[in-house]
Amino acid sequence: MAFHHIRFPLDIALGARGGPERRTDVVTLAGGGERRNGRWAHSRRRYNAGYGVKSRADMQAVLAFFEERRGRLHGFLWRDGLDHSSGGAVPTPNDQELGTGDGLRTQFQLVKRYGAGFDPYLRPVAKPVAGSVRIAIDGAELASGWVLDASTGIVGFDVAPGPGTKVTAGFLFDVPVRFDTDRLDIELNNFDGAEAPSIPLVEILP
Repeated sequence: MAFHHIRFPLDIALGARGGPERRTDVVTLAGGGERRNGRWAHSRRRYNAGYGVKSRADMQAVLAFFEERRGRLHGFLWRDGLDHSSGGAVPTPNDQELGTGDGLRTQFQLVKRYGAGFDPYLRPVAKPVAGSVRIAIDGAELASGWVLDASTGIVGFDVAPGPGTKVTAGFLFDVPVRFDTDRLDIELNNFDGAEAPSIPLVEILP
């Protein structure tokens, strides 16, 4: 089992369907009320890449990619067409707050915040796009003095940010996924056409 830092064919991924999934237990009480319990701390994304296959060439690319990953065995990168940036189309160094400096801490995990008013969700970002990450302290962008571990999304500073300073970042990112099947069911429907209605993918959580 390994993780391959290669992205699923982008033109096919952009035609896929999918999104986040959560696991919630709901118990209905005798009086008709409910008790709800969220079992997962983090959402898990699922996709169906089959919707993105438009031609025989697309299907051949997926077939080769599937075989090289050995089905469900090895993970890879997936570009979510809706959600792959810390902010807008072009990240800024102040998009997301990573934490507050204390003069001792030198490592900060890239995160993306969802929501604002009630109970914001902080999603750890483990697969940032190399070269897209921008870092700032108290709003001032840093051109140096930090390093990124692109395999974990952890930013390390040469010198710990001072007490009370705000560490922020902007970035593009991919989703670590694997195939959720060991079988491709391919149909050749015309001279230059092919489809596989179901090519399920599931996010790999830490």
